[in-house]
Amino acid sequence: MRLIILALIMMFSLSGFAQTKTNEGPVKKSKTGICHAPGSTYYARTKNFTPFMTLDECLKSGGRLPKR
Repeated sequence: MRLIILALIMMFSLSGFAQTKTNEGPVKKSKTGICHAPGSTYYARTKNFTPFMTLDECLKSGGRLPKR
């Protein structure tokens, strides 16, 4: 019984860890107005940007989603 409980605790804690790692960092709105979410194709390459807490905030500020 303890082993099952321990396995469930580890499963839930690891799933939460994976979510935070993929969503790490701000949404970046580039100078050209493209909103790059963490994990997107050009996120790491985007250097000159305005940070936003959510993708929705970035889009509401006049940004757009990347075509790829």
